[in-house]
Amino acid sequence: MHIEVRRTGGFAGIERRAEVDTSHLPDAPAWQSLAEQALSDAAADPADLGVPDGFHYWITVGTRTIHCADPHLSASQRTLISRVLKEGA
Repeated sequence: MHIEVRRTGGFAGIERRAEVDTSHLPDAPAWQSLAEQALSDAAADPADLGVPDGFHYWITVGTRTIHCADPHLSASQRTLISRVLKEGA
């Protein structure tokens, strides 16, 4: 499974991008479960998300992309974003 996270916003407005291919990881099933939960937690209307100078995230899993933003991240979205930005750096 290919997972990509793109983060924009913040005070500096610097974009950060990272990706992880879980196909060879020993905990691939855990990654898949977390990714599926993060996608299912996506808000119906992403235009309502976010605060000024907050971070905005685009999470892509396979061919599906969702948008989410601080401070309205679900626990699974926050965990997945953190893991991908750490592992894919």
